[in-house]
This record gives sequence, C-alpha cells and structure tokens, in this order.
Amino acid sequence: MKTLDKFYIDGAWTASQGGREFPIMNPATEGQIGTVMLGTADDVNRAVVAASKAFVSYSKTTKAERLALLRALQQVLIARNDEMGDAISQEMGAPITLARSAQAGCGHRHAAAFITALEALEEQQSLPNGDIVQMDPIGVCGLITPWNWPINQIAQKVMPALAVGATCVLKPSEHTPLSAALFSECVHEAGYPAGVFNLVFGDGPTVGSAMSRHPDIAMMSFTGSTRAGAFVSCDSSETVKRVALELGGKSANLVFADCDLEACVTASVSRCFLNTGQGCNAPTRMLVERSCYDAVLDLARSTAESQAIGDPAKEGGHIGPLFDEMQYDRVQKMIQVGIDEGARLLAGGLGRPDGLETGWFVKPTVFADVHNDMRIAREEIFGPVLSIIPFDTEDEAVQIANDSVYGLASYLQTGSATRARRVAAQLQAGNVAINGQGTSYGSPFGGYKQSGNGREGGAFGLEEYLEIKVMPSIDAMEESGRFTHP
Repeated sequence: MKTLDKFYIDGAWTASQGGREFPIMNPATEGQIGTVMLGTADDVNRAVVAASKAFVSYSKTTKAERLALLRALQQVLIARNDEMGDAISQEMGAPITLARSAQAGCGHRHAAAFITALEALEEQQSLPNGDIVQMDPIGVCGLITPWNWPINQIAQKVMPALAVGATCVLKPSEHTPLSAALFSECVHEAGYPAGVFNLVFGDGPTVGSAMSRHPDIAMMSFTGSTRAGAFVSCDSSETVKRVALELGGKSANLVFADCDLEACVTASVSRCFLNTGQGCNAPTRMLVERSCYDAVLDLARSTAESQAIGDPAKEGGHIGPLFDEMQYDRVQKMIQVGIDEGARLLAGGLGRPDGLETGWFVKPTVFADVHNDMRIAREEIFGPVLSIIPFDTEDEAVQIANDSVYGLASYLQTGSATRARRVAAQLQAGNVAINGQGTSYGSPFGGYKQSGNGREGGAFGLEEYLEIKVMPSIDAMEESGRFTHP
C-alpha cells in the first residue's frame, strides 16, 4: 500500500493542514493500492504563498538558465520513464506497453518540444512602428489536470509555465496521484528552485475551487470535462484571471470511398479504442460515404471483435479496463441509451467481456445506422464506443461533422489530396488528422466551441503563460536626445 500523505510545497514534502484520506484504486483488480491525502484551502494558500515568493527571483532568470533546468528535467524523465509507466498503469489501468511508451514517454517528448520552442522564443521584439514588445511571465499559475493522460497534461502545463519564468501550483486528479508525485520528484531532482513548482492533492470543489478563486493566482489552466471547465471559469471570474481550458470532444472521422478502406477503417476503429476510449480527442463518430457503408461496417465489426482486452500489467497491444466504477456505469448506461435510441448494435454491447468478471472492463462496442441527433452521437461517452453515421455528399459530411457543441479534433480519410485540402479547411476543429497522420509534439493542441479555449504545446503553449508589455524604443529615444542622462 502506497501512502501519499504530504504535498510538495516550497521545495519540500509537507503535511496537510487538515485534509482527508482518499483511496487509490487499481481498476483492473478493483483493489485498493494506497491512499492519498486530499488538501484544503489552507494548503492551497501555503502553496500560493511559496509560488508568489519564488516568482520574485525566478521571473528574473535568463532564458539560458531556464533552458538548462528544462533539459535537466527532460533527462530525469527519460531515466525514470519505466517507473512512471508502472505508476500510470497501476492507478488508471493503461496497459503497461502503452503506459511506458505513450503515456509516460510523452513527458520527455514534450520537454524536447518546449526546449525547441523556448530556444526560438524572442522575449523582446521590435514592431514595424518602432515600439518594443516585452514578453513577461504572467505570475503564479494554477494548473488542474485529469486522470486519463496524467503526465501528458501535467507536462503540457507545468513545462511551459516554468519555461517562461512563471511559477505554479498543480492539482492533479485525485485518482492518479502516483504519477503526479513521481513527476514532483523529477522536478526536484532536476534542480528547480524551491517554490517554483508546488503540488497539492485534492478534489475540484475544495482545492480546485480554492485555486480558481485565489486572488494571487494570475491564471488557471484546466483540462477536464466541459461542465467542470465552466465552474473553473465562473470561480476565476471573481478575480478576472486568465483561463485556459482544454475540455471535451466528440470528434468526427470522415471516411470517403476513395480512401484505402481496409487500412483506414481498421486504424480508425483501433484509434477510437486506444486507452480504452478514454481520450478527449478520440474519433468516436465515424461518418461514412454511403457507397462504401456496408464494407466499412464489415471492417469495423471485425476490428472490434478482434480487439484484445486484458490485464494491464501484461505487455501487449490489448486495451485495459476503464479507470473506475463510476466511469464503467456511465459507459454501460450510454450503451443502453444507444440500444434504446434504435441504433444497430454491430459489436460489443452491455456487460463485461467473457473471462474478465473482475475489473472495470467493457466490451469494445460499435453502433451502426446512427443519426447525429442521437445522444450517442452528441455526448462524450469516454469509453470504447463508436457510432457510425452514413452520408451521401461531401457537403453533408462536413455539415454533420460540424454539427456538435464540441470542436477538439477531426479525422479525415480520403485518397484525394484535393479533397483533403478542401474538407480540412471547412472542419470546425482545433486539430485535423488525415489518413492516420496526426500532428507532432510542439504543435498547438486545443479546440473550438465547447472544447475549450487557448492552446497547449510548443510556441503557442509558451504564449499562454506570457503577458505582453509594449513601450517605445528607449534606444531610439536615447539616440534622438530624449534623455538628459545615459
């Protein structure tokens, strides 16, 4: 049993000021593997005080100094990658192969991308009119991250904040504290000054709200559900702080008959099931041209039926369980909704897979003959559930894809480069993948509409944590004799 009863504040692990214990569960066994202490508003305040104090000196560090620290963090994350993957696999059920390669591995890969972005960042720029733009770190940042890709989101928030000279307080998901604690150890090992990075475990209504409402936190960056993001925005409005949100999605995947159907459809279904469907940008709505509809249904069914499911502690390309009982119940409810709405159950369905009676395992499920006004086509299910919708024309496909309150990602399968350019330009989404080719580390990630605002990753991610100051050129003024002293 792992006990996390301290928070990382001002460079040291310190006890809570009166929090409560919360169980850490293994979703594959349904057994408790540890406890984490959830903090209070007083714990948040201690962390903010430490971050505010550290900001005074850290905000004045040079880019070279911050690059050295970021490179050190990158190397620590590489050295502890497998340890991080093990923690993620145990606490949220990602299969160990995925947990070590993609889940943990994204930490040091994001570090590499932010190093490149920081190297290129011009902290002072001249405008065509002669004025000077100065980029300043925004201040103390409150960061709230989810359980489904824990280190990915921690890296996407902590690294750019520290890279530009801001300081931060992190509240990771209370469901995945093992990886967050390990990340804190990595920050410490990398040599960041005390108070620059702080960690407080806690729940949203207590610790999250205390952060959003805190007058000395200059900005909030949140990743999670659209509903929770709205609460963060409301709480933050009291102090008019900057808010960056990466929220839900119901990503459309447009499949045209001129693509390589077998390759594209098989990969698309597998991508929907990745991480057991627990991804905000998962391609959960497959829009299929009617002329190839039946062929696509056959491919989708066979891919779903051949999808391996199993113990996340074992190596392999299988999927694991959902992360907890509440999510399992929600996915089961939504599968029943799809059946009740009249969608055709093509694969999977209710209940656990055969032989997996313990753990929050679900059947990879595919619905056919879905209409875009059905709940299973409009609501984020956050499980391995795919809805397939037919279309007749390209314009209809684009209309269906954009008919959503979300706009995080879209996917496009076509054999025509001309069509790819034309359709991608019309999709209302922050990211578009084409024929299985997604975007790379260092590119901005974020969404349109209720999928959030702001961007994470690379140069755009750095900008989220910077304030813009404009002034006349002092050099030009000096040259023109506007000063009486040097």
